[in-house]
Amino acid sequence: MANMQIVPAGKNVEAQYVEMMVPLYSYGCEKKIKKALANLKGIYSVNVDFHQQKVTVWGICDKHEIIAIVKNKRKGARFWNSDDNIQLQESHSAPSSPQPSALSKTLHAIWL
Repeated sequence: MANMQIVPAGKNVEAQYVEMMVPLYSYGCEKKIKKALANLKGIYSVNVDFHQQKVTVWGICDKHEIIAIVKNKRKGARFWNSDDNIQLQESHSAPSSPQPSALSKTLHAIWL
């Protein structure tokens, strides 16, 4: 009973596979990825394929949280499926910088 995990009702509670392309330069990189993901609750397995540069995670997890953890270890990590990468870029893209207002242009002109 003490090992039970509480999952909010609004979240997806089905186990899913998260496949990522991760640049692995040595077997030490492989160990880092496995160690970082092994301690997370809800993760059932982590499979690292060094030759394909592929990491597969299976468990009850949010794929965006998983990619964030992997990116802390290997900056070039991205989803295996290109559609997921597009969604990730859209969700993390910063809004464009606001255009200077007329007041700020006037104040800038006064200071010059």
